[in-house]
Amino acid sequence: MSNWIRIASVEQCPPGNACELVAGDRIIALFNINGEFHALDGICPHQGGPLGKGKVTDCIVTCPWHGWQFDVKTGQHQTSASLLQTKIAVKVEGDSVLVDVEA
Repeated sequence: MSNWIRIASVEQCPPGNACELVAGDRIIALFNINGEFHALDGICPHQGGPLGKGKVTDCIVTCPWHGWQFDVKTGQHQTSASLLQTKIAVKVEGDSVLVDVEA
């Protein structure tokens, strides 16, 4: 079952940026890659760093605490094939960015 929550306006997360936001009881890392939005669980699995405050290069986010890197489109860790950060479904309706916190 889906539970779509408005997390931001489109303008809050400009292209090439990451934003740390809260949806329900979850911290979400929202990314705008060339106008296409992606979301991951916002807590880095290494030591709980804030992925939504990381630097984005192309489609790779670097955790600001210890440099772990993830593909924002897939959640794939860049050096460990077995490590996958949880993806969160995103959709845009008008000027609103919504995430599905149940998926």
